[in-house]
Amino acid sequence: MSRLVVMTLLMAVLGPVPARGASAGTSSGAAAAKPAKSKPVKSGRVPANGLSYYYEIHGKGEPLLLLHGGLGSIDMFGPVLPKLAEKRQVIAVDLQGHGRTELGTRPLSVIDMGDDMAAIVKALGHERVDVLGYSMGGAVAFRFAVQHPDAVRRLAMVSTGFAQDGFYPEMLPQQAAVGAAMAEQMKETPMYKSYVAVAPKPDDFPRLLDQMGAWMRQPYDWSADVAKLTMPVMLIYGDSDMYRPEHEIKFYQLLGGGLKDAGWMREHMSQNRLAIIPNRTHYDVFFAPELVAMALPFLNGQTKVKTWDELVGEAK
Repeated sequence: MSRLVVMTLLMAVLGPVPARGASAGTSSGAAAAKPAKSKPVKSGRVPANGLSYYYEIHGKGEPLLLLHGGLGSIDMFGPVLPKLAEKRQVIAVDLQGHGRTELGTRPLSVIDMGDDMAAIVKALGHERVDVLGYSMGGAVAFRFAVQHPDAVRRLAMVSTGFAQDGFYPEMLPQQAAVGAAMAEQMKETPMYKSYVAVAPKPDDFPRLLDQMGAWMRQPYDWSADVAKLTMPVMLIYGDSDMYRPEHEIKFYQLLGGGLKDAGWMREHMSQNRLAIIPNRTHYDVFFAPELVAMALPFLNGQTKVKTWDELVGEAK
């Protein structure tokens, strides 16, 4: 398998993972860029269900759990992390087998990682947190909120679906092809270099690819679980995401949004939100400046807007 084919497969399935010093501002991750400016005020490890998770805390304020995408790490949020941490205590976690967190012997499962997030939040002294997750991190956030609803105050999921058929059909064979056989061809890629730079066991990379492929080959449909998301939820996508627009809308409708006109006084408006960021794909939406501008007010509970009546009254 050629290096170009490997890169195309993994970029299509998982998105770019910038290496240290590589750009998060290009879809290829190949150009040089500035390093992340946000420095953690604290970092460490938390045991959770047999794994030792690495975490960092950035900023001060209400806790916000931040979860990265597949084959990434905390570092992939470098361009947006400073803004998120200006007035929030961001708890950024390297997921199982990613970044500085060991892969272990347990199969990769977002359901299990959802339980792990609950253990981490509790261990760090929080009863409830807001959560922002991207791609695989969005799936972990989904499971965390479904399985531990009392621990999640508000939830924002970026480029996340509720069922496997949400992907464009051509994505499924690409996902199914991910495995250890790609490892040798990936040694000059940003994904591999960023992994070996920080992983506790760099030799686990082929095994991680096998685990990722096995996870993505499993069919899933969580539509029945969407009703369990009783907290305010925001869905965010790029307008050219890897999820079909019909799936994105269906997700929003399952949450109770987009079913009727909101009404003159917003009396029929759902507590949940849908945002589509223009000129963004699955592979660059996670560092879009608009992501913070849309997600942070929602996660801060700033949902009140002035009505037309109020604006007319102010103009008098």
